[in-house]
Amino acid sequence: MSKISGFIDIKRQEPGKQEVANRIRHFREFETPLPYETLIDQAARCMDCGIPYCHACGCPLGNLIPDWNNMVHRGHWQRALELLHATNNFPEITGRICPALCESACSLAINQEPVLIKHIELQIAEKGWQEGWIKPQPASVNSNKRVAIIGSGPAGLSAAQQLVRGGHSVVVFEKSNRIGGLLRYGIPDFKLEKWVIDRRLAQMQSEGVIFEPDVDVGVDISPHYLSRNFDAIIIATGESVARDLNVPGREHKGIHFAMDYLSQQNRRNNGESIPAEKIIDAKNKHVVVIGGGDTGADCIGTAQRQGARRITQIELLRQPPTERTSDNPWPYWPKILRTSSSHAEGCQRLWSILTKSFAGKNQHVASLQCVKLDWQKDPQTDNQKYSEIPGSEFELKADLVLIATGFSHTEHSPLLQKLALEKNAKGNIKVDSKGMTCASGVFAVGDCVCGASLVVNAIQQGRAIAKRVHQFLTSKT
Repeated sequence: MSKISGFIDIKRQEPGKQEVANRIRHFREFETPLPYETLIDQAARCMDCGIPYCHACGCPLGNLIPDWNNMVHRGHWQRALELLHATNNFPEITGRICPALCESACSLAINQEPVLIKHIELQIAEKGWQEGWIKPQPASVNSNKRVAIIGSGPAGLSAAQQLVRGGHSVVVFEKSNRIGGLLRYGIPDFKLEKWVIDRRLAQMQSEGVIFEPDVDVGVDISPHYLSRNFDAIIIATGESVARDLNVPGREHKGIHFAMDYLSQQNRRNNGESIPAEKIIDAKNKHVVVIGGGDTGADCIGTAQRQGARRITQIELLRQPPTERTSDNPWPYWPKILRTSSSHAEGCQRLWSILTKSFAGKNQHVASLQCVKLDWQKDPQTDNQKYSEIPGSEFELKADLVLIATGFSHTEHSPLLQKLALEKNAKGNIKVDSKGMTCASGVFAVGDCVCGASLVVNAIQQGRAIAKRVHQFLTSKT
């Protein structure tokens, strides 16, 4: 234990943030790191509880949280980094964008503020980079086995690093013109600046990973070519088909999927040229974001930085409670009302709202026709169901509409078609207990199998599939 009375004597201290008026003027990260002296005290709040649910129930990666908290409190930062890397390939990324399931499962969270786990994780990783402790770890032996990974999101990248360190030759194919997948194109720069990704990619290249961007496997090269030239293939293409809103007026201009909007802004930040007629810009517009999740919040933060006149976020579901309910106990993820940094920057939030149609002017969206909903539990199924409240119809002005209602399934691309891969009920790739598809030697992992999820889940699944592919390759030797 770091300090017997640490969790009693020391209060949680959050890292600072730039004032809203300043941070919405740019797309850079705006959180101010805590000093190391403060972090040492914050780590002392970790009470070394008998059953640490933070990494047993909270963290999908199984991060050794009490162990590296103890090392931070004792000033053994390099050992803390070793413990962190034992379970997590990219802690500098999860320390920025993970929703911190671990903190909700912290024993202190029963009736106090939890340990500042996420920020301590970030600071351990950043100190490792600053001190030069994070270096390439090339394999000492070569298996003479080749692995092709299709998709460079967190699942594909974590699998690639694990496999190349295991002595295999790894090539990562990405259809976009830069490596990073969801991390590069789906996460706004104000949450994750892209130099953070590039720094880790440079390490992976030094370890032997070969990156092939701007290659659409199944179109530019044949998957059968990969089968002949690689001993195993991992598909990690994500779940990219957005769930649409099929209501009257959907054809109007000015209605876009959230991911198209977010990825375009990231490309603009990177200096990529976007044709003027294709630019999606919220400047001086009434923006409506449909969908109350994290992607919707990212749209709000982006629209603020583009200079939107007014932003409204609407959600089909009812407003969550401010505290846990009896059927949502600790240590499970609390289903409560959350206000992100983007919400704090200014927007109107409406719950239990159904979009009935879009109205337009000169073929461009002008408003949404909405209705309020009443949610009740179905006595027969015990599920929640809604009904429209009579007379509650209203109109919502909109010059720009962003649909952030999730994803339907992975793209049914030529890659999947040419390999004749089976799909599950949702339309994602079907795999067996070892992560292999119906095609021998072809594995699939991440969102393209399980559906859209968290970055920590993707990294964990990437590490797991790397272990299974390694076993597959060595069993053939």
